[in-house]
Amino acid sequence: MLDFVENHSLPRTAAFFDLDKTVIAKSSTLTFSKSFYQGGLINRRAVLRTAYMQFVFLAGGADHDQMERMREYLSAICKGWNVQQVREIVTETLHDLIDPIIYDEAASLIEDHHTAGRDVVIVSTSGAEVVEPIGELLGADRVVATRMVVGADGCFTGEIEYYAYGPTKAAAVKALAASEGYDLDRCYAYSDSVTDLPMLQSVGHPYAVNPDRALRREAMARDWPVLAFERPVRLKQRLPAFSMPPRPALVAAAAVGAAAATAGLVWFASRRRQAASV
Repeated sequence: MLDFVENHSLPRTAAFFDLDKTVIAKSSTLTFSKSFYQGGLINRRAVLRTAYMQFVFLAGGADHDQMERMREYLSAICKGWNVQQVREIVTETLHDLIDPIIYDEAASLIEDHHTAGRDVVIVSTSGAEVVEPIGELLGADRVVATRMVVGADGCFTGEIEYYAYGPTKAAAVKALAASEGYDLDRCYAYSDSVTDLPMLQSVGHPYAVNPDRALRREAMARDWPVLAFERPVRLKQRLPAFSMPPRPALVAAAAVGAAAATAGLVWFASRRRQAASV
């Protein structure tokens, strides 16, 4: 439980959460492989390969080289996928696949930050088509996620428009802070991977969650708190007193190109702004 609530006379703050192995117990993208197979998007061989990648990810996390191999593989395999079909598959299977693997501790932290008056932002390397619905399920205010290029035919081209990874995550966080008026020195960030070190360094309250070995070493050296999340539980099965706060649901993921990330530009939208304009 966080110790204090926001002083609204001060600049706004936010809590930035990595997704995989920080908020949920598995890789969000790889978790949908069976559903993509059933929808005709991938074959059995691809299902087996993604299962192996999931195992490697869960066993020891993913370093830079592994993340690059995963990026290249997923970019190649999704080429030609119809974006609307992907979104429909994710929507139809979201509660069955993702709800049971949400960490109870992470859900509580999200609730605490909302209660304290902070925005909650999911920052994930997984694709926006997967992360946006998960962010809405969690009650997040915004999402930063990888975006693939979509052709005129409504299908992925296999090219990446923005890769939410490493330094680009930190750039997106800083861009959001500039746009939304967040005081980063008073913001929070949570991640399990040393690849998110730039994001963690960009806030005043970084936390290592289920950290890989490299991040654990960094956390120890920097005297950062280390948290252990180990209780995946369906949101509806949590304590009766728990309820997701009645906040505006997220409507769009952040998207930036490589050049835009360098310039610190982030494209995003929130229902709060829509409501204000209405």
